[in-house]
Amino acid sequence: MSSFLQLAFLLTLILVAAKASGYLATKLGQPSVLGELIVGLLLGPSLVNIGHLPFITAAHVSETIYELGELGVLLLMFIAGLELHLSDLAKNTRVAAYSGVLGVIVPVGLGFLAGELFGMSLENSVFLGLTLGATSVSISAQTLMELKVLRSRVGLGLLGAAVFDDILVILLLSSFVALADGGSTLQILLVLAKMVGFLALSALFGLWALPRLTVAVSKLAISQNVLTLALIIMLTYGLAAELLGGMAAITGTFVAGLMFSRTPEKTQIEGGLRALSYAFFVPIFFVNIGLSIDLRQVSLAALWLMLAITLLAVIGKILGSGLGARLGKFSWLESLQLGIGMVSRGEVGLIVASIGLAAGHLTDDAFSAVVGMILITTLITPPLLRATFKVAAEKPAELVATE
Repeated sequence: MSSFLQLAFLLTLILVAAKASGYLATKLGQPSVLGELIVGLLLGPSLVNIGHLPFITAAHVSETIYELGELGVLLLMFIAGLELHLSDLAKNTRVAAYSGVLGVIVPVGLGFLAGELFGMSLENSVFLGLTLGATSVSISAQTLMELKVLRSRVGLGLLGAAVFDDILVILLLSSFVALADGGSTLQILLVLAKMVGFLALSALFGLWALPRLTVAVSKLAISQNVLTLALIIMLTYGLAAELLGGMAAITGTFVAGLMFSRTPEKTQIEGGLRALSYAFFVPIFFVNIGLSIDLRQVSLAALWLMLAITLLAVIGKILGSGLGARLGKFSWLESLQLGIGMVSRGEVGLIVASIGLAAGHLTDDAFSAVVGMILITTLITPPLLRATFKVAAEKPAELVATE
């Protein structure tokens, strides 16, 4: 079997499994994303390990699936931004800032204390805390879109808090790595300046140049002209976020979606991207999260550490982000919903943990414990979110008026 046919087989299997498991999850009253995450775990190295079936001999096939999944999360966050308006987020800036900052500080502090109690070195304890500070908002964003509450106060606060969370985690991570390698305060300030510079340039281009560019392109006799432009801008913002701003690419694509939400062509773009994303790329992303986790790596020696940091990871986000939302005048229920929405660590947590393992800031046992924590927090977030919104069904969250 050629390498292309091997890829085609795996993609077919992933898409069928994703849609079937998503359908089953909704029949059981859960978000479809939960089914996709679980089936990915079952197909991954924890059980079936589809990437190493006897007839899958091409080494690059698994990498290709991973990269297609990464495109999926970029598209997902672009669509999330496209559904919102800058004015919506501006109304929740205070909540986003409080929740984002406290949602990092509290779990990082709890993770550091856990490392100290388990006898880790100072360096390992600090990095363990950093892994607990990360958040993967893509899981929650998809769940809120399924529940049709992305534009509620909770949804807007959650997405805004995720931006602050990303900035602070990257800043803390870069500061730790710089100081551990003998770097200076100047390097840390440079990281902050790059972030601010990216956000300023992306807003300037999006607010002034993008609407004019979109109008000009829409007049050209090119098939799917505006949709292609949206994809180009999305990828450009993602690249710029990583290369220029030192931030996650998903933050860049979310900002790109926000910029396009102001254009008259928004509806045309959204329809085309939704069909492309949810038919192919997004299911691959959610399944691939499970494919990326190997439960066999979680050793018995790390079991107690895994249970401890998982509990602290959940409590840290709910307390930190929830308290921030409460300080921003959210109700207690809305604060709980926002805190739960920040619990998932997903692919962001895996990236931070992998950096720590490669640099020697995490031991093998600590890394396997973190992998277990990431898995549990990612799996429990969708059903917990759905449960809290079900409680609020008799008194719906205040929705922002659609323009």
